[in-house]
Amino acid sequence: MKFYQSAITLNPYARGFHLISNEVLSAIPEIRKINIGILQVFVKHTSASLTINENADPTVRLDFETHINKMVPENMPYYLHNYEGPDDMPAHIKASLMGVSVAVPITNGKLNLGIWQGIYLCEHRNNASSRNLVITAFGN
Repeated sequence: MKFYQSAITLNPYARGFHLISNEVLSAIPEIRKINIGILQVFVKHTSASLTINENADPTVRLDFETHINKMVPENMPYYLHNYEGPDDMPAHIKASLMGVSVAVPITNGKLNLGIWQGIYLCEHRNNASSRNLVITAFGN
């Protein structure tokens, strides 16, 4: 079994859902050496998350942002953790709901995603800094 790992820092993104598949693939070209395996992507933050979804129509990403903001609104009077502003606690909740990692099969040296699938960085803060990812590929 082969193991490869890369750590990258993404430039800051605006609040919303952003395709990062190309950045991930650029960071770990060694997947070409794996016939059958898994690529795992992990974001090292508590106010951003990762998911896999539609990679073609950008309105899907806008709809995600709109819907999750309705699910987890800002300025709720019961939030105690608001030291960094009204988006602070909602960002933590959204990150936990969406998750901080994704796993994608590798088949014959390529990600085995569906034709319309891509990896998203879900940025839940209004003024986010850069985001750190750990990308691990393993397999035969």
